[in-house]
Amino acid sequence: MDSTPANRCQFYLNSLHSLVYFTPDLDENLAVHGVDDPMAGYFAARTAALGPVGPGALTAVTNGFHHRLIASHFPALWERVAPAKVLAERLRAADATLRRCLGEEIAEAPGTAEAAELALRAAEGCERAGRPLYAAHADLPVPDEPHLALWHAATLLREYRGDGHFAVLSHAGLAGLDGLVSHSAGPGGMPRAFVMTKRGWTDEDWSAAEERLRNRGLLDAEGALTARGRELRAQVERDTDRLDAAPYAHLGAEGVARLTTLCRRLVNTAAGTGVFPAPLLPVFADA
Repeated sequence: MDSTPANRCQFYLNSLHSLVYFTPDLDENLAVHGVDDPMAGYFAARTAALGPVGPGALTAVTNGFHHRLIASHFPALWERVAPAKVLAERLRAADATLRRCLGEEIAEAPGTAEAAELALRAAEGCERAGRPLYAAHADLPVPDEPHLALWHAATLLREYRGDGHFAVLSHAGLAGLDGLVSHSAGPGGMPRAFVMTKRGWTDEDWSAAEERLRNRGLLDAEGALTARGRELRAQVERDTDRLDAAPYAHLGAEGVARLTTLCRRLVNTAAGTGVFPAPLLPVFADA
């Protein structure tokens, strides 16, 4: 997590959105519709706002997953459950997850409506052009209940940053697995074991990516980032921040600070329930 106010705010918003992927609610809701593979459910929930698009487009907008994995589920999954139904089940899962992790009274809790209002105001500063996942979610209605409106706004801001980040990675020659390997090689990076169990890559794929990065002078013989690699990753983050600045500038410094305080409290309360796997706790909450 970077120390800038916008990044601190985005860190907690991303974590708030991501809660739904670490509880059983989404899997259980989609299993009723014949979706019994957790990764298939993840792809469906993450991308349903785009409509029943094919595996090529899904690989493009999610970036870090092997196309073979996505193509093993799509487009067949859309024949079992329509995207509109997936979106409804995802929102129902978000409701159950937030109530479980934050208490049944979360909808009426002090600060929930305020956080939702602030996050939605920040999202007003986002532009659709060049942001496919954000733009698709921006077309969805805002839920009425404050905790779900907050989760919806967190989703908008998360996907807005993600769309920009993927563009930056492509520009840096780090699209797909190369970006994941370079991220895992740096301090605070996503653990390799988590990447390998969730994203469809093989050990051979990983080794090939490491070799590509070594040939570019970005990794050393032990698989750690070189000085050049660290600088490239730092530039990726700076460029991502630049492309993600608009919503937080629109909200203003006072609003960003207040939204950060409110979301930090919610995320750390949720983390206290053990919802995030221990190896990923620093990725989603205060250590």
